[in-house]
Amino acid sequence: MKPMRTIWLRVRRRAFELRRNNSGVAAVEFAMIIPIMAALLIGTNEFSAGVAVDRKVTIMARTLSDLTSQNTSVTDTQLTNFFNASKAIMTPYASAPVQGTITELYINPDTLKARVQWSKGVAAHSPGDIIDIPEALKIGDTYLIYSEVKYKYVPSVAWFINKVDGITLSDISYTRPRQGLCVMYTTSVCTKT
Repeated sequence: MKPMRTIWLRVRRRAFELRRNNSGVAAVEFAMIIPIMAALLIGTNEFSAGVAVDRKVTIMARTLSDLTSQNTSVTDTQLTNFFNASKAIMTPYASAPVQGTITELYINPDTLKARVQWSKGVAAHSPGDIIDIPEALKIGDTYLIYSEVKYKYVPSVAWFINKVDGITLSDISYTRPRQGLCVMYTTSVCTKT
């Protein structure tokens, strides 16, 4: 009987010692918190990369309209150079998913509708198409350089957030021609159609 009592006392003593011993609690807490911390770190990194790419898309749209508006006339070679220069803005991100379009609009003084004079790019508009523009830019008998940029951003954790196709980021920019009434393209002239 005595050995049983001794064993019971030892078990009880060890239970009290174990209860007071919390040396492994930090390891258990760390093991529970590390997945949350890792998810926050990766999420913050992906979110900041997405914001950076979105900002670069805005800068690309402004660059396309700005470079075009600084000329009195443009050629295919110049427009290709403008597109290439704007794609360089995407560094260090991939420039392959960039889709840009440059369009010149004429604002009819009677209807204040913006009509396409010429358009070049991935989603070029047909001459004569009507483009909706903000009210503040509807100044009759003037021209606008209108640029559109779209970018398909695919986060590196797309498989995790079910966005394998990516997120389409886009922006537009309007600029008035700076060197003349309009910017002529190839054989076009500053017409009022």
